[in-house]
Amino acid sequence: MNNVSITTMFFLSGFNETVNHRFILFFLSLLCYCIICLVNISLIMTIILDSNLHEPMYILLCAFSMNELYATTGFYPKFLWDLLADVRVISYYGCLIQAQVVYSLACGELSILAVMAYDRYMAICQPLKYHSIMSKQRVIKLVCFSWLTTFWIMAINHFLTSRLTLCSPYISRLFCVNWSIVQLACFPAQTTINSIIANITVFIYFLHSVFIVWSYMYIIKTCVNSIENRAKFMQTCVPHLVSLFTFAVTILLDVTNMRLGSKELPQTLQNIVSIEFLVIPPIMNPLIYGFKLTKIRKRICVVILKIK
Repeated sequence: MNNVSITTMFFLSGFNETVNHRFILFFLSLLCYCIICLVNISLIMTIILDSNLHEPMYILLCAFSMNELYATTGFYPKFLWDLLADVRVISYYGCLIQAQVVYSLACGELSILAVMAYDRYMAICQPLKYHSIMSKQRVIKLVCFSWLTTFWIMAINHFLTSRLTLCSPYISRLFCVNWSIVQLACFPAQTTINSIIANITVFIYFLHSVFIVWSYMYIIKTCVNSIENRAKFMQTCVPHLVSLFTFAVTILLDVTNMRLGSKELPQTLQNIVSIEFLVIPPIMNPLIYGFKLTKIRKRICVVILKIK
C-alpha cells in the first residue's frame, strides 16, 4: 500500500539496452520512418490522383496505407526523440493516447483486411453482383465503419485502464501498450473488467480472422476449375494473403511476448519482437501492392518517367 501514488509519468525502461547504440538506431529508425512515409504517401497519392483507380479494391488499399501512416506517426516521432534523450519518459495521458493510436494499427488493419477479403470474394465468386454490392460509396462506408468501431473498441479498453490505481511508473517496453499499463495495477481485483473487455476484443478480431480465412478458402475453391479466376486470384488476392500473413506473424509474436513472454528473455530481443509490426508491414504492404497490381505499377512508372 505504501507504493500507491498518483502516476503522472511513465519511464520507458525498454530503452535501457539502446544507450550504447542509440545514434546508429536513431539513423536506422529515421530511415525506416522516411521509407514508410514515402511508400505509403506515394501509394495514397497515386490512387487519389488517378480517376481510373477510383475502384473499390484501390480505395481499400488507400485506406490501408492511411491506417499505416496514422499508427506509425503515433510511434516513430516519440521513439526517435527517446533514442537521443537522456531520460525516456512519457506523460500518463500521452501514454494512453500512444497506446490508442498504435493498437489502432493492429485492429484497424485486420478490419480492412476483412473488407478486402469480402471484396475479393464478391469479385471472384459473385461477379454479376459485384458492382451493385461493392459500390464506391459502400466501400467508403465500410472503411469508415471499420475505423470508427476500432477507435471506440480501443477507447473503451483504455478508458477502463485509466481508472486503475498503479503501483509503478516503469514500463519495460519502447512504447506504451494497454496491457503493460494494466500489469502495473496495485489491486488485481480492479483489473477483472479490463481482462473481460480485453478478451471480448480479442474474440471480436478473432472472428475477423475466421471470416478472412473462410473467404479465401471459398475463393480458392472457386478458382480451382477456372483459368480466368486463377489469374484474377494470383493478381489481386496473393498480395492480400502476403499482407495477412506478415501482419499475423508480427502481431502474434508481439502478443505472445507481451502475455506469455519470459522476463529471462534479453531486453533487446523483446524490443525487436515488440516493434516488428510497426516496421515490416508498413514498408512491405505498399511495396507488394505497388509491384504486384498492374494498374498501380504502370501509374507509378508513368509518374517516374515524367519526373525524369
